[in-house]
Amino acid sequence: MSTQGQDTAPILVVGGTGKTGRRVVDRLRALGRPARPVSRSSGIPFVWEDENTWQAALEGARAAYVTYYPDLAFPGAKENVGRFAAFAVERGVRRLVLLSGRGEEGAVASEEALKASGCDWTVVRADWFNQNFSEDFFLDPVRSGELALPAGDAVEPFVDADDIADVVVAALTDDRHIGRTYELSGPRPLSFHDVARELSAATGRTITYTPVGADEYRAMLREAGAPEEFADLFTLITDGRNAGVVHGVREVLGREPKDFSRYVEEAAATGVWDV
Repeated sequence: MSTQGQDTAPILVVGGTGKTGRRVVDRLRALGRPARPVSRSSGIPFVWEDENTWQAALEGARAAYVTYYPDLAFPGAKENVGRFAAFAVERGVRRLVLLSGRGEEGAVASEEALKASGCDWTVVRADWFNQNFSEDFFLDPVRSGELALPAGDAVEPFVDADDIADVVVAALTDDRHIGRTYELSGPRPLSFHDVARELSAATGRTITYTPVGADEYRAMLREAGAPEEFADLFTLITDGRNAGVVHGVREVLGREPKDFSRYVEEAAATGVWDV
């Protein structure tokens, strides 16, 4: 059941060049739905901290996919998301689909701020992405041959960005998902030792996982110019709250999520890890 009367209105995709955003844009356009990807560097720029950029981004839109960088649990996210949602609803946007983090108490505050706008909402809570190893945070460490992370022996059922995008597009285009919160994971939990083994097998190189302490990792983030708060997100793995598999992908799409092994094979074939 498609949303009625909205097929010609652009769907705003905040973070439209990101891991899930660009996949959502591709899928919407394949369905013949006009998508408007925005980011700091897009033709119509969108900056979370600058409300002056929001009006043009929302012009004519009736639905939006909302992603927040660097993370919904970071300071200021709840306030920005709440203001944006209210701003959007005042301008005729009805449907908001929010990408959230599974097990993040800080992110729940942002979810509630979005819902308070009175929009038709869907929340998609995701585990850590497979694509973190090939498109972002962990790409350089994989290429260098060592993942040095404060995760100990903990496990995480990594979820694929393609599965997230499929769920988000369903939520944006089908009224049955209004008012629902979906939790997404991959089909099995993996430790970073497991991840290193699978990456090594797929690349033909030796990639090791080295557990480090949280303080050491904060220093590494500082040196790399990355937000130190990223170290806090490892708590989501190390305390075991997200160790179990959840079934949001099957609930929304009627199929199983992509396994990490298949993701690794597909990513390796692109040459992204070649050195």
